[in-house]
Amino acid sequence: MIRLEGVTKVFPRQKVPAVKNLSMEVGEGEICVLVGPSGCGKTTTMKMINRLIEPTEGKIYVNGQDVTAVDPIKLRQDIGYVIQEIGLFPHMTIAENIATVPREKGWAADKIQQRVDVLLELVGLDPAVYRHRKPADLSGGQRQRVGVARALAADPPILLMDEPFGAVDPITRAHLQNEFLSLQKKMHKTVIFVTHDIDEAIKMGDRIAVMRAGELVQYDTPDRLLSAPADDFVAALVGHNRALKRLHLVKAGDVARQDVPVAQTNCSLDEAKKILQGGNLPVIVIVDGLNRPKGVVNREELLRQNRQAALKDLINPLESVADEDATLYDALSTMLNYGERYVVVLNRNKEFQGVITFGYLLELMKENGS
Repeated sequence: MIRLEGVTKVFPRQKVPAVKNLSMEVGEGEICVLVGPSGCGKTTTMKMINRLIEPTEGKIYVNGQDVTAVDPIKLRQDIGYVIQEIGLFPHMTIAENIATVPREKGWAADKIQQRVDVLLELVGLDPAVYRHRKPADLSGGQRQRVGVARALAADPPILLMDEPFGAVDPITRAHLQNEFLSLQKKMHKTVIFVTHDIDEAIKMGDRIAVMRAGELVQYDTPDRLLSAPADDFVAALVGHNRALKRLHLVKAGDVARQDVPVAQTNCSLDEAKKILQGGNLPVIVIVDGLNRPKGVVNREELLRQNRQAALKDLINPLESVADEDATLYDALSTMLNYGERYVVVLNRNKEFQGVITFGYLLELMKENGS
């Protein structure tokens, strides 16, 4: 979908190229992450793809076509663009912001409105609530979701994302990363994603391009980057804790254990005790008729109760939760944040998918050679 051949960029009054003789290919539907220290040429490379910056030498092809042969305005209308500062127009409503490119392309008003509502739902914002609000009324995470929705408005095959989640807090950032990866399963966009964070690169990328001083040092899968760094620079960038970083490569929903004690809210105390004997989980998960967790009951507290107690009176709020698209690294962070030895995994409908315990996590790390 994207091919760079010997691309070089030398800015005026600079003797050293910002990007030097860069060649790489990005397959259709892949997320390619450009990572490296500040000033290594990541953002310059990305901006040359949609001609916000013109290359000094070399060729860039998008879907087989030389970008210099395409009108730059039309080129940018067919490439979604998300930046760290989001760049929403403050005087426009959320709907008007999202509609920017479809409006420029001459879409009919009813088609634009329908597309806006679909995208707001897609990024988890209720259209009835958010359509007519202004950017100032939204949190940083909500504005970033609108930025993604705006980039997707005209359904472009390519997305360019420059530090898209860098301006939000770590918890919101992890949530937005997981949501985007979930969206990518449905969209199959070709994505160029710029970050300086190697953990984010490993989590988000199908392939990672490590850059240094304008040059490509290694272009590989996250797994290969962790197992076989090309040189000392890449090894230092990846760091020594590669076992932990490998946890970014596995989704919680893919490995969550379902052979764990689960009880319905109307379950009796004796029935709950029998269910609890089926495993060694420190809690029993309580679900409703729709298989949605209502809380947990501690093992020790349940076992010492007499028959007069009601199960519903023992339920504690469920806090240690991970989305099915979260990584095992996210799951471990959640356990540590809440001081628990487990995390309950839910799907996008908030339905129970299973449990990952700390001990099970260690087993998975050993199985994956970590």
